[in-house]
Amino acid sequence: MAERDLHHGLATPSLGGDTSVLIVVAPFYRTIADGLVAGAKATLDAAGARHEVVEVPGALEIPTAIRLASRVGAFDGYVALGCVVRGETTHYETVCNDSSRGLTLLGLEGVPLGNGILTVENLAQAEARADPTRMNKGGGAAEACLHLVALSRRFAPAARGVGFRR
Repeated sequence: MAERDLHHGLATPSLGGDTSVLIVVAPFYRTIADGLVAGAKATLDAAGARHEVVEVPGALEIPTAIRLASRVGAFDGYVALGCVVRGETTHYETVCNDSSRGLTLLGLEGVPLGNGILTVENLAQAEARADPTRMNKGGGAAEACLHLVALSRRFAPAARGVGFRR
């Protein structure tokens, strides 16, 4: 076992004010959700990205909301935020697995998004991960989103004109 954890983060890409991000949050645990949103907003503000927040009933609805918004094309990227705390039933596994699977499928379709849905054993773990003074997972999800927006721009197909090539 390592003596200490080593984390390496990439520098936040500079995308400018022409970047718009939708934050989709499930506020079931309101104080946790608010902390995650604050972290995401701080990261997006520091990068100069515009952002908007929408709320959905729960973590299972987050992928659907992102898919609906992505069809309109008004946003460059998306941040998924929420919290699922283990309870006494298997519902925890269903919500964690299905929300994660939905977000993964969106990502594989080319939707730039950062997953900040906490999956924790108890509220103390959630509070630690949503604390704006510590490693806020909302901010981390926003950074992941920005990196994927930058990659989607880098790998965007070249515009092709109509007519003859020279």
